[in-house]
Amino acid sequence: MKFCSNCGHRLHLAIPPGDDRSRFVCDACGTVHYQNPRVVVGCIPEHERRVLLCRRAIEPRHGLWTLPAGYLENGETLAAGAERETREEAGARIGELAPYLMFNICHISQIYLMFRAGLMDVDFAAGRESLEVKLFTEEEIPWNQIAFRVISETLKTYFHDRRRGSFPFAIGDIGTAAGDGRFIGAIAGLDGGKR
Repeated sequence: MKFCSNCGHRLHLAIPPGDDRSRFVCDACGTVHYQNPRVVVGCIPEHERRVLLCRRAIEPRHGLWTLPAGYLENGETLAAGAERETREEAGARIGELAPYLMFNICHISQIYLMFRAGLMDVDFAAGRESLEVKLFTEEEIPWNQIAFRVISETLKTYFHDRRRGSFPFAIGDIGTAAGDGRFIGAIAGLDGGKR
């Protein structure tokens, strides 16, 4: 940030009184500009043991496959955001949403919340952000063409849990190893057990 959205003056980084980290602060009006993580919501649309994936028509990762997901809008519930993103990207109607996985992706200041959801019908079509949409069995998933690590981890966990016959809610962390850019990750159920 360079300018105050309240008065238009230049900002500088400083630790406000009573705070523990640097924030953008306006010298003219005193406004502190907080920057918070972006929330991404999406789902695993399910139909007859297959999942619906979208091939991206936009950057980043144009041409690669993903689950329908995107940024939560102001004034929108988590479930409503997941439904909207699924409708926009895949032209699909979903129901029976169940919170499934939450991922902390701190190095890019994002939080993902993924739902499991049933497709209400198979009348779907690519939206403006998708080149195509298609149902895949586990064996058909194009694993080497998945757009984002969070989507790969979601799908792997989903198929693992489906084989077990149980879909407990879990929280995961996706990050990078110090200095080398390799991804690291862990998923733990609410009972603290790893999976």
